Amino acid sequence: MTILQFMRRNKYNLVTEFLRHLAMTSFAVIFALLLAVPLGILITHSKLLSKIIIGFANIMQSIPCMALLALGIPILHVGETLAIFMVFVYAFLPILKSTYTGISSISPVSVEVARGIGLNRMQQLRRVKLPMAMPYIMSGIRIAAVGAVSTMTIAAFAGAKGLGWFIMLGMNSQNYPMTVMGAVAAAVMALALDYLLGRVERAFTSEGLLPQNEIKNQPPKIRLRKKAVAALLCSALVVASVFSYGFIIRPSGTSDKTIVVGTSNYTEVQILGEIYTELIESNTDYHVEQRFGLAGASVCFSSLESGGIDMFVEYTGTALMNLLGQPVDTDPNAVWNKVHDMMLEEHGIVTSKPLGFNNTYVMSVKPETAERYGISTLSQLLEKSPELSLGCTVEFIQREDCLPLLEKDYGAKFKDVKGLDASLRYTAIDNNEVDVVDAFATDALLSKLGLTMLEDDISFFPPYYAVNFVDADLLQADPELQEVLSRMDGKIDDKTMAAMNAQVDIDGMTASEVAHHFLVENDLVPVA
Repeated sequence: MTILQFMRRNKYNLVTEFLRHLAMTSFAVIFALLLAVPLGILITHSKLLSKIIIGFANIMQSIPCMALLALGIPILHVGETLAIFMVFVYAFLPILKSTYTGISSISPVSVEVARGIGLNRMQQLRRVKLPMAMPYIMSGIRIAAVGAVSTMTIAAFAGAKGLGWFIMLGMNSQNYPMTVMGAVAAAVMALALDYLLGRVERAFTSEGLLPQNEIKNQPPKIRLRKKAVAALLCSALVVASVFSYGFIIRPSGTSDKTIVVGTSNYTEVQILGEIYTELIESNTDYHVEQRFGLAGASVCFSSLESGGIDMFVEYTGTALMNLLGQPVDTDPNAVWNKVHDMMLEEHGIVTSKPLGFNNTYVMSVKPETAERYGISTLSQLLEKSPELSLGCTVEFIQREDCLPLLEKDYGAKFKDVKGLDASLRYTAIDNNEVDVVDAFATDALLSKLGLTMLEDDISFFPPYYAVNFVDADLLQADPELQEVLSRMDGKIDDKTMAAMNAQVDIDGMTASEVAHHFLVENDLVPVA
């Protein structure tokens, strides 16, 4: 399927996420503009204040995007507000600096002349300083706007979707048309905004400030018409953003009873999130708000504790060690019992019974690598590790029960270890950049790439049974909801989950389509 065919097939989703991305980006830049320009003017009157304010803005912008998202979750929760705040932080500094530089660079002689003809401070600002500083200010705004479009793609990891949603999904499933679609749409938006702001800059910049070869000595009517067109285009952008916010980001007509379902940023949990979404909306009077694509289990857990989401699917092994900080245990029943009890007693979270499948780690290699080194089990891999390079998630490198334990207790010593995004590790092994990856048992890309899964003959990896974590207060207030959610207990085995992953990552179906088919086949929702 070509990129154009893929875009035509997904045109509705593309338009929806384009408008969502535009609205979030516009609001972030507008808020930055409304605060940064007045503040930039104010700090020109005090060198000490300018150092403090610009220094603080520099510090804020130096914080990595993902860290800023994590820090903002307890206060702003996941979603569009958090994404807008994040981009606002990065758009603020360029506008602030350009305003300060533009005003400060005005010749004192010009200011003295303005004062000499009787202009007060406000008149000096409006008639002299702002017009002369306009090229600087607009330059900062254009830089901020173009950068904001790019930065807003990270909104997908805050549950706010946007064009970054396509990029993330495409990377997860190695669906390059989807990745390119998101990237191209973001580039088009950035170019369009830069063009629009360029028109505004030319319309509102005095001809006397232009280079000699650009001065046209146009009549006042033409200059006024250009300003009117530029103002109209800006107004259209604001209207489009408000429309998108009202009808896409904050749709009307939904139920007063709302449940927020969150997921991490990979295919499997997004399918499960879609299953729970349709299950709830088809069997209760709740409306489900989705916060999909959050940056990992810890972000989901933090969001559930802070009230940003009401439920999310995770795995018992991950919950035991990563979220609760408990030592490794390989007994499935003991792990579930401990997770269930600690989540309820210490965090007010109910743990469902296992959904049925165990998505544990499984070290995987290409068939030719397995044949060349004579490895089919984990113990054989450990013996040959000095000759092999490992591509794995950063989590696998850091977790005490994963690579550190393999190195400490089993003598693993890989030739090279590369920390990769969960989706990029498959790209790396497919391109022969690494020899081994830390796959998951139900990953569709295992079969898509024809990788050989090594048997865990030393029972190293703990159980990773999928469970649903739900806010206890929500279930206590509505026992009927608890009964509906419990219909998923034990419903999905390893083979079924792997097949659903493959339908998304290989066959190109959407997670919602796959979820609907599963629910209908299992009589969990009414047939339309």
